[in-house]
Amino acid sequence: MNIEVETRSFITEEKYKELIDFFKKEGKFLKEDCQETYYFDTEEDLRIQKNNFFSKIWMKKGKLHDDYREELEIKFNKEDFEILEKLFLSLGFNVNIKWFRNRHEFIWQDISIMIDYTKGYGYIIELEKMTDEENKERISKFLKEKLEFLNIPLTPKEEFDKRFKNYKENWKELTKQ
Repeated sequence: MNIEVETRSFITEEKYKELIDFFKKEGKFLKEDCQETYYFDTEEDLRIQKNNFFSKIWMKKGKLHDDYREELEIKFNKEDFEILEKLFLSLGFNVNIKWFRNRHEFIWQDISIMIDYTKGYGYIIELEKMTDEENKERISKFLKEKLEFLNIPLTPKEEFDKRFKNYKENWKELTKQ
């Protein structure tokens, strides 16, 4: 099962706090994590990340904001992040975007739930399940139904694309202290 199926929506700060409380009661709290992620200027969606627990390289095939994409991931020690960055820069890749995110992770009804605040980008809820190729559309529909159950309107892909484009063009200014 290497197909990541995800459904996400922008939420308000108020809803962000409300959802964290809800999932602490109704789900299983897994962790809170601070993540720093670098997207490289590659044809595929190639990234490195440092978080509270480890560093990783990962690549997602397909287009950004697709409902399902194949995902490949390799984990490293947290302290190896700078080496990973140096490796990719030495290979001629450039950092296109840096993300600074605070993430709360839960399991709820066998679904991975991420409640995020990304500096300069906003508040987001993401519902995710891993599956195989033949079940990806069924799982996508299931996740959208769960988002509806939570009374959260699905943010259209066009809105995500628009906000992502703005962030990509302005992330340095948006993430200043």
